[in-house]
Amino acid sequence: MKRKLEDPTLDMTPMIDVVFQLIIFFVVTVTMSKELNRDIKLEQGPHGPEIGSEQDSRTFEIEVDKRGWISTRNVQLTKGRLEEILQSRYNKYGSFPVLIRGDFRTEHRDIRAVMDICTKVGLWKVSFVAIKVKATS
Repeated sequence: MKRKLEDPTLDMTPMIDVVFQLIIFFVVTVTMSKELNRDIKLEQGPHGPEIGSEQDSRTFEIEVDKRGWISTRNVQLTKGRLEEILQSRYNKYGSFPVLIRGDFRTEHRDIRAVMDICTKVGLWKVSFVAIKVKATS
């Protein structure tokens, strides 16, 4: 008796599922990485300490652009909303470091307003981000 051989086939469904899961993973990972406002031009600070990989993972970054607008992770906030977020985080985790990325053209009163909110909440470890060495192009 002669057996009829079937054509070999390859089920691509599991491969497609894995590819879609990898795409989702990379999209979520890229989105959750640092989202910095590219419009903020930092001041020169050649004598300050460098921020490296030893930075506290609880650090909260606040950006203040040249118009005095406050944001975090490219989400614009009012002063009241910033205070609510910081207070909620303080109530949940206790004290944590704050990094302020202020545009060098920002008026001092706008940076001071953010510092006053941090003080009101009870946060005392506030640092400022500056450029250590200007990049050469």
